[in-house]
This record gives sequence, C-alpha cells and structure tokens, in this order.
Amino acid sequence: MTDPSLSHALALAGWQSFYTLVGSSAGALTGLTFVVITISAERGEDTGSASTRLTGTRLFITPTAVHFGAALWLSALMCIPGQTALALAALLAVTGVAGLIYCGTLISRLLGFASGAYKPFSSDWIWNVVLPVLAYLALAVTGFTLLHEVAVSLYAVSAAVLLLLFIGIHNAWDVVVWMTTERHAHRERQREKRR
Repeated sequence: MTDPSLSHALALAGWQSFYTLVGSSAGALTGLTFVVITISAERGEDTGSASTRLTGTRLFITPTAVHFGAALWLSALMCIPGQTALALAALLAVTGVAGLIYCGTLISRLLGFASGAYKPFSSDWIWNVVLPVLAYLALAVTGFTLLHEVAVSLYAVSAAVLLLLFIGIHNAWDVVVWMTTERHAHRERQREKRR
C-alpha cells in the first residue's frame, strides 16, 4: 500500500528564494563561461594542437558548464509548484546517478590525459573528480532517503547544489587563469623562436 503523503505536495516555499538565487547565478555564470571561451577562441592565437585543445575543453571546460547546468536544473526542480516527495526523490536519484556516470567518464579521460604531457595537479583531482563525485553521490543518496527524512534531505540537496555552483566557479576561474597564462607563455615562446 502506498503512503498517501508521497503524493502530496512538498512544502518547498521556504526554499524558493534560495533556489532562485542559486539557479540565476548558475545560469548567468554558464553564459559568462561561454562568452570567455568564445572571446578566447576569436583571438586567433594557436596555443596548441587541435587535439590538445579539444581534450582540454572536454576535461575542464565542458564539466564546468555541466556543473553549472546541474545547479540550474536542480534549482528548477526545487521550484516546481506542487512537487511531490515521490517525484522529487526519483528526479534527484536519476540526476545523482547521471552525474556519477558523467564523473566516471571524466575520470577515465583524466587518467588518459595524465599519461600525456600535462600532469594534473592535486587540485585538478579535487575540484574535477572528488568534489563533483561527492555532490552527485549526495544527490543520488538523497533521492533514496527523501521519502524517509524529508527535512534532512532538503538541506542535503541545497548543500549539493551549492557545492556544484562553487565547483563551477572555481573551475571557470582556473580555466580563465590558465588561458591567460598560457597565452602569455605562447607569446614568449614565439618571441624566442624569432630570435
């Protein structure tokens, strides 16, 4: 027999402002990330092979957009009027599992990339593997615990969403700093070749 409380709407009104702020931030930062990448690409400076740039994009830029997108998606889920515990639990579990699968592909790519010229730093592993896995794992687990521990689960979701937003901010900053320093290093290498 199904618990009738599972089909009743969750009281999420108290979370509305939080998720509106986080979702708006995630959306705006996704757009800014695209702008930075586009401007950088339009400058026309070839700082590496096409293969290296594509690998770098897949490893460091795309996940940033994915984490911002996940924060936006989760913020939207938490703002749906009439959201039931059962529906939200299923959506959180699916989102968490999908995020873990995505992280698995990133780990595989990062391990392959690590055997090349670039050796990821410990901070690369922390911000691109460990923290995203924790965030998506928390979402998956919350999907299974929401039906039994609603209040705790709602706080766990908010923590995971904030973590994804902060991961995206950190990783976007890392990419911008890397692009800036790499562009400078490329110019220096070009000057040395001309001498």
